[in-house]
Parts: sequence; C-alpha cells; structure tokens
Amino acid sequence: MSLTTDDVKKIAHLARLGIVDQQMNDYARDLSAMLDLMAQMDNLDTTGILPMAHPMDQTQRLRPDSVTETNQREAFQAIAPQTEAGLYLVPKVIE
Repeated sequence: MSLTTDDVKKIAHLARLGIVDQQMNDYARDLSAMLDLMAQMDNLDTTGILPMAHPMDQTQRLRPDSVTETNQREAFQAIAPQTEAGLYLVPKVIE
C-alpha cells in the first residue's frame, strides 16, 4: 500500500502531530513500508501456531488461587452509614 503526502497530512492531523513539510515524503515512504509489512504478515498461514503472551519463553510466577483472608463483611458493614441486603447504599449522583 502506498501512502501519499496528502494521506500523511490527514493522519498527522488526526493524531495531532506536527510534521515538517520537508519530511512528508520520508514519512509517507516509512508508513507505506510498515503497511506493506502488515499486509505480508496478514497473508501468513498461522494454523497450528499458538498465540504467545510474551515473545520470550517465560512463564509468570503466579500465586495459587486460594482464599487467604476471612470474610469480614459484617464488620465492615457495621460501620457503614447505610447498608441493605449485604450492599452498601450510597447517594444517587446521576439523574
């Protein structure tokens, strides 16, 4: 895909970027090259390839998903100004 300098001006305006007119051709060429690369990558067959969460072969150290604290809802709601059926009642802020 080949972008023109007019396309670059529109993109720069939408992104609120200030680009010097002397650099418009360079930006048009570089952005066109990026879009061409994206088009090539779009045509690749990725069947059977699992998505990666990280480009390196790493795993996250996660803690076990287990309850570590006791339920203290009654104690917290005892000091709340207004509660009802286990919920906190707050003033209406949106009409």
